[in-house]
Amino acid sequence: MRTLFGTDGIRAKAHEYPLDAATMFALGEALAHRLNGGRVLLGMDTRESGPEIARALASGMRAGGGEAVLVGVIPTPGVAYLCRTTDAAAGISISASHNPFEDNGVKIFGHDGMKLPDAIEEEIEDELRALRRDGVEISDGPLPENEELIEAYERFLISGVPPGALSGKKVVLDAGFGAAYRIGPEVFRRAGAEVVVIHDAPNGRNINEGSGALHPERLAEVVVEQQADYGVAFDGDADRAIFADDAGKIRDGDEIIYLWAKHLRARDALANGCVVTTVMSNFGFEQQLQADGIELCRAQVGDKYVLELMLERGAILGGEQSGHIIDRTVHTTGDGIHTALVFGAILGEMHERFSRLHTFDPMPQLLLNEKVASKPTLDSLPRYQAVLAAAQQDLGGRGRILVRYSGTENLVRVMVEGEDDAQIRRIAAELRDVLRDEIGSLVARG
Repeated sequence: MRTLFGTDGIRAKAHEYPLDAATMFALGEALAHRLNGGRVLLGMDTRESGPEIARALASGMRAGGGEAVLVGVIPTPGVAYLCRTTDAAAGISISASHNPFEDNGVKIFGHDGMKLPDAIEEEIEDELRALRRDGVEISDGPLPENEELIEAYERFLISGVPPGALSGKKVVLDAGFGAAYRIGPEVFRRAGAEVVVIHDAPNGRNINEGSGALHPERLAEVVVEQQADYGVAFDGDADRAIFADDAGKIRDGDEIIYLWAKHLRARDALANGCVVTTVMSNFGFEQQLQADGIELCRAQVGDKYVLELMLERGAILGGEQSGHIIDRTVHTTGDGIHTALVFGAILGEMHERFSRLHTFDPMPQLLLNEKVASKPTLDSLPRYQAVLAAAQQDLGGRGRILVRYSGTENLVRVMVEGEDDAQIRRIAAELRDVLRDEIGSLVARG
């Protein structure tokens, strides 16, 4: 079983196992062996630990007979795009996405631009363990950026909207001190928009700090102050986009997917009449899509699983409430900058202010996170199972409960939906508390 790879690659504290030099060297060597040599692209976000991990990976690849090509600071979807449009055998994005700077991670893409299947990650992990050794020699040379590859990605982004599609639009971009800090403003200006940028001075340690997709409050304020048409906040590696409308209201991924799907459906361009989201998407979203004649298919949490179900169902649009949206007509992964550009073009075609576009009436939903020291199977926790059964009976079929462990952090997530806000708060708190106590007791007993 995979223990290093989660739902979105490997993620941990920088400088510590498994992001230490020896393990990253072994990962690079194992990947080179699997690819029988070949070129591997390395991109990263703005974390200060990125170059250290890149050097270890590159050194391991050389030891395994491969070649590493550094792209530089670039959004994760940029690595995916360049994988499938160059002769690269694979690509790695060095990023911990929305996590704080102390964390980092690696996301691996195949030549097709898709994240590796779980089975292949498991095979790489097995070889990595066999290869790992201390005292490996890591090169310490400079890491120049590849401006040609970055420009190729920028041209791709601009090609996603008609020429001048954003002319006359004023847009606020929150770069989150992350990978979008240069490329985002550049492509929006080249697409014709008037651009206001905030949180675009990364220092290696401020990525996602009080900014970006997880903290869009300042973005909303600036949109109103600047009388902009809309604003977009990106996360650390810019595969997510969270929007603020012209009235300063935050609009999440569910709402953008809804408006995008309706736009495609009106033009008879929504393949198979369905969109794919995850089990986390709001039930009110699903009800409104059904009323509009659009099917909602739910995947487990994780963009790679969303893409797998999209391919299975022949869907071209899918994503997550978090703002990770996949446009399969041009991409194999979520791309926050592409999403922001395309949605700007859609707004232009609608000839309506964003704040006047109603989406759906969300069912009250509460998500609570609790840190855990271990992740025992939920079925093995009798006290939790008893509280869960009582809670489901309490809801009486008029809501949903979803409890799962995070695939990237030591957290258990408790999500409850229902018609009564007080009821779902009580249920969510009861479930969180019993999980904290029961898992804590297991850890204490050893």
